[in-house]
Amino acid sequence: MSALPPCPKCQSEFTYEDGPLLICPECGHEWSADSAADSDEKVVKDSNGNPLADGDTVTVIKDLKIKGSSQVVKRGTKVKNIRLVDGDHDIDCKIDGIGQMGLKSEFVKKA
Repeated sequence: MSALPPCPKCQSEFTYEDGPLLICPECGHEWSADSAADSDEKVVKDSNGNPLADGDTVTVIKDLKIKGSSQVVKRGTKVKNIRLVDGDHDIDCKIDGIGQMGLKSEFVKKA
């Protein structure tokens, strides 16, 4: 017998599969089997709430000072081929003229 997750609504362990859905016979709640697996992943969103993915192109929405340097990443700078990472600065990228750096997703929007 495969181990199905308990019902997210009533925590009943008597869930069963019906095609792509999981169903709880006690409360009647139905949910997608894919959503149970995806709930553990952290979704990184830009300043407008759009989800970001590896390889996306983003635009910086405000001037960002670079610590330890007199350089500034100007508003409107396009950053191509981003990579999502864990941590406070959740975007790893390479900016032309500046180099490798980490950005916070709250300061970018999806292009």
